[in-house]
Amino acid sequence: MLWDVIIVGGGPAGLTAGLYTSRARLKSLLVERAFAGGQVTTTEWIENYPGFDEAVSGIELAQRMEKQAKKFGLEIIQGSVREISIDGKIKKALFENGETYEAKSIILCTGANPKPLNIEGEEKFRGRGVSYCAVCDGAFFKGKRLAVIGGGNSAVEEALFLTKFAEIVYIVHRRDQLRAEKILQERVFSNPKIKLIWNSVPEKIDGDDTVTALFLKNVKTGESARLDVGGIFVYVGYNPNTKLLENIVALNENNYIITDDAMAASQPGFFAAGDVRQKPLKQIATAVGDGATAAYSAEKYIAENF
Repeated sequence: MLWDVIIVGGGPAGLTAGLYTSRARLKSLLVERAFAGGQVTTTEWIENYPGFDEAVSGIELAQRMEKQAKKFGLEIIQGSVREISIDGKIKKALFENGETYEAKSIILCTGANPKPLNIEGEEKFRGRGVSYCAVCDGAFFKGKRLAVIGGGNSAVEEALFLTKFAEIVYIVHRRDQLRAEKILQERVFSNPKIKLIWNSVPEKIDGDDTVTALFLKNVKTGESARLDVGGIFVYVGYNPNTKLLENIVALNENNYIITDDAMAASQPGFFAAGDVRQKPLKQIATAVGDGATAAYSAEKYIAENF
């Protein structure tokens, strides 16, 4: 079967793209390796998405998006794409299970994964005190002292969430001020369970069976210090999931897909949307906009080339 569109990735960008292509009566297939919603499902509460005057949970928002897209005919399957190739105008997606799906166009919504710290002890204690998702793992750390590494929105939001379980949450940031939105900063500064450690970077993670300590270095004085914690949550940025695309579309120096304003990638018939794309702001609202634009552009491409 030849699909009009294959959408790789089921986050907000992918689900929106699928909604729009399905409404355009294009035969649309979305493949997601885990659960529809992507990173959104790891967010406890979302309060900056238009249309919700009360905060909505990430899981609920993802489920609503999925239900709406399916209503208009989007087919969603679970699986991982191992390889993408091109045969003339036809694009081919080889799945891990050995099946190959063909399409006239592909919309890449593969998102990004949290960056590791790449310090001693991180890999050893991954899953034993080192985590990259507070919503997923926070409940396992009840009554413990925790460290959150980072100063952006994700770090601050997750630190606030962790105060539900932790005795104390330390936010460790390499600068002397947070990068998060002001409203989030206000909540941090007014929360008695959160303490900030400025101008510091993690050097080493230590422990026995699980994490017991984080060693920090002050970037201004060069002094090292030990912080006794039972868990460490890492939010220092993301790496785009573009490994299988290296020889297909142009990437920037940080391996994000380069697109034009129409979400078109360098290879004809390929489009990108969401966090995998080079852009200044990564939010659910921008991902949704990307997905709608990519769908429109794919529809136009198919009309002009098939």
